[in-house]
Amino acid sequence: MHIFSRFIIPLFLILAVVRPSFAALTIDITQGIDGALPVAVVPFAWHGTAPTQGASTSAPENIAAIVASDLKRSGRFAPIPKSDLVGRPSHGSQVNYAAWRALGMDNIVVGHVKPLADGTYEVQFQLLDMYKAEQLVGYKIRSRRSNLRRTAHQISDLIYKALMGVNGAFDTNICYVTVTKNRQGEKVYRLAIADSDGYNEKIILESKSPLLSPNWSPNGSQLAYVSYSRGRPEVYVQSILTGQAKRIASFPGINGAPSWSPDGKSLALTLSKDGNAEIYIYDLRRGTTKRITRNSAIDTEPTWLPDGSALIFTSDRGNGPQLYQVEVNSNGARSRPQRLTFEGSYNARASVSPDGKFVAMVHRIEGSYRIAVLDRENGYLRVLTESRLDESPSFAPNGSMIIYATENKNRGVLAAVSVDGRARQRLQLSRGDVREPAWSHFKQK
Repeated sequence: MHIFSRFIIPLFLILAVVRPSFAALTIDITQGIDGALPVAVVPFAWHGTAPTQGASTSAPENIAAIVASDLKRSGRFAPIPKSDLVGRPSHGSQVNYAAWRALGMDNIVVGHVKPLADGTYEVQFQLLDMYKAEQLVGYKIRSRRSNLRRTAHQISDLIYKALMGVNGAFDTNICYVTVTKNRQGEKVYRLAIADSDGYNEKIILESKSPLLSPNWSPNGSQLAYVSYSRGRPEVYVQSILTGQAKRIASFPGINGAPSWSPDGKSLALTLSKDGNAEIYIYDLRRGTTKRITRNSAIDTEPTWLPDGSALIFTSDRGNGPQLYQVEVNSNGARSRPQRLTFEGSYNARASVSPDGKFVAMVHRIEGSYRIAVLDRENGYLRVLTESRLDESPSFAPNGSMIIYATENKNRGVLAAVSVDGRARQRLQLSRGDVREPAWSHFKQK
């Protein structure tokens, strides 16, 4: 099926290639950044009591390994192997700075894990500058056993912020849709969420009908998505905590492409209830819709600017799918859409960076569909990927990476690329297909 027909009809996202079972995501680093910062993440010491029968002799989670993996997959850091470490300090006072400098290390991470009497754990870490011989950042974090992986991601975020000057995005989530076949040969669709590294996967919804276009609420507590459970596309909002789902849009024709407003009070949608696919804003409290576009062309795939002042959407009003921007006010009033993309004959499925400076999109070049990013200030378009069929880009909440769907060995997989195109990684299931990724916002404290 030609990708342009998939752009017009929401059914384009139904996956055709499936595998017999379902498994968790794994991440392969396919390309790092030349000159990535060397860093040593020393295994954290276990400060448990003297071992007794049945007592643990190590921490329930390998905090240092999780932190090293986080830093490596960002593409910005090059953690050294454990075999190259010149010591195993667990506190800054134990560090031989000269030895680490001789190894070429600018920074090292040390720490320990200590079980507490109430069943929780104290995780302490320090990020140390070898040349200044000083601590850059250090914390004690109290954590339950079930939250130790998250604690490790929080440590990675603190390290990333200290060394890169911007927030890390390790303590975040991704959602995606998978398709497999059951024993009867029937397709099974699953809407899943996981940590940003693919761990702690949770199935939000399982269905024998297609599930499309998941989109995170700003506070991360809900997902909007499209379901064909009643034989046609309808938009639902579902609580991640309780699993309770509410049907939001079930108008005649197309109900698709939900996108949460930054304040969480509205959804931008594609509806054809008035005869043609147009952009609408649905007020979640009042249950009312406001039509934003009015054109004989197909208008679809809306996404909000971070300040909520405008929507960017895909339209073929220029004799081919291109991105347009339309301003909206608090009452949902509309202005005349302005075209954003002019390079190439196909630009669709926009995702806006958290700072509003960049727009990621699917861009056609030489018959292939790649992920590209547009600088909104100067109009420069950079192609980031090299595959044949890439789609569904979604920015990380710190704007550093873009997750997207692609193909590998005739299977649907997810991949991520840095905004400058220099770092790449692939996320894949051992079996089955995975599509429709969306990166969450930062978790609320």
